[in-house]
Amino acid sequence: MNNSIVHDHQDSDLFGLIYGFRFLPGERGREIDSAAALECLHTPGDPEEFIWLHLNLAHAGCQRWMKSHLELPEEFFEALHEGSRSTRIEHIDSSLLAVVNDVVFNFGMVSSDISTLWVCTRSHMMISVRLQPLHSVDRLRHSVKRGEFFRLPLELLVHLLRDQGEVLEQIVRKTTVSVDQIEDQLLSSRLSDNRADLGAMRRVLVRLHRLLALEPRSLLRLLNRPPAWFQKEDVQELRKSTDESALVISDLTALGERIKLLQEEIAAKLNEQSSRTLFTLTVVTVLALPINIIAGFFGMNVGGIPLATDPEGFWVLVALVATFTLLAGRWAFRKRDDY
Repeated sequence: MNNSIVHDHQDSDLFGLIYGFRFLPGERGREIDSAAALECLHTPGDPEEFIWLHLNLAHAGCQRWMKSHLELPEEFFEALHEGSRSTRIEHIDSSLLAVVNDVVFNFGMVSSDISTLWVCTRSHMMISVRLQPLHSVDRLRHSVKRGEFFRLPLELLVHLLRDQGEVLEQIVRKTTVSVDQIEDQLLSSRLSDNRADLGAMRRVLVRLHRLLALEPRSLLRLLNRPPAWFQKEDVQELRKSTDESALVISDLTALGERIKLLQEEIAAKLNEQSSRTLFTLTVVTVLALPINIIAGFFGMNVGGIPLATDPEGFWVLVALVATFTLLAGRWAFRKRDDY
């Protein structure tokens, strides 16, 4: 090993390597450390072997090390500073640049954290960089450690996209269960404080759709003009993985529309309840109006009050109030029937 490799070996995390794997033809991936990774980069080996390095972008020396040791396109470093954008795969020179948004999801309450994985794939290596731990990358790592065979770096990327689709499918499945419960309560006329939950679910699904859906233009350009080191079966596998992701995104969109309909239905029922409550208050006010008016007139401390000396005056007023109350009640209920 040269001096730079020996120097870097003094600190195993000098450039932010989280883990790395070396893939030899016909063999399973073997985990390597920083020194072995540098040796693979500087020492030519079997033309069919490749490596996968997963780096931590939060490390202070990560970008500097990548610029000095890896021949990556400038667009890759520009993408690192864009933050969380929509998921896309682009063909740049002889490299494949992928921006994959992954989600860490907890459905105790509806909350989600979306983080980004930047991937650069070439014929002999795949470099993945992240700021926060990602679930789909961890699933890919476990697949490699379990002994799954990978012929090319592209197969790692395809596997990663499928893992992302599976994570999103779990989110859709769990959200569907929660929506089913709210819908059952709505059908049984047991409205509760579910409007806030539905609103939070819908906001999360809209955000996931915006960030996790693959950009169709970049994908179409890649499939029509793949890199030279692509094989025919590689294009087919990539197309299959993206089609599977598109189906999950379609389910997510449909679930979002279903939540929207439930929100509208709940709002309509709440408006109906408010209308009934308002009508009840109106009826009470109308029924109390005659007695209040008559009591106001006869309560005036002035002379000339009729029936003041009549022994049947009280019953005359009772009959008068009852008659006006019945007429007001009939009018109010006829108005309700008209609506």
